[in-house]
Amino acid sequence: MVFRLGESGLVHLWIGRQVLRECEAVVQRKAAPTLPDLALLLHTAGVQVGPEAGANHLEDAKRLVAYLPDALVLAEALETQPDWFLTHDHQHFLKLSNEEVSFQIGTPGDFLTWFRERTIQGD
Repeated sequence: MVFRLGESGLVHLWIGRQVLRECEAVVQRKAAPTLPDLALLLHTAGVQVGPEAGANHLEDAKRLVAYLPDALVLAEALETQPDWFLTHDHQHFLKLSNEEVSFQIGTPGDFLTWFRERTIQGD
């Protein structure tokens, strides 16, 4: 559903370079023939690749997340400054508070609930 919202232009979707590299590696390893499908999905949904994280955002992220690969992911989000950061990672990301980062962090379901409520209320 999130990808469909991106395809319709109702939301702008961004992916960090680190996440994209990890995603491509997993698909390549587990289902290599579907790699073109991933590229088509990202293209159709209008997913844009965010900038590399600067050193200052990486340091900030490392203070919040000790696991370096996930700190890199968070640093890219800090660089991009999205409204929402979507994840299923309870261990490193979903425990962060809004006081620690300047954007909402939640699951895709959390985002869709927020989006529906906002759309219904007309905000």
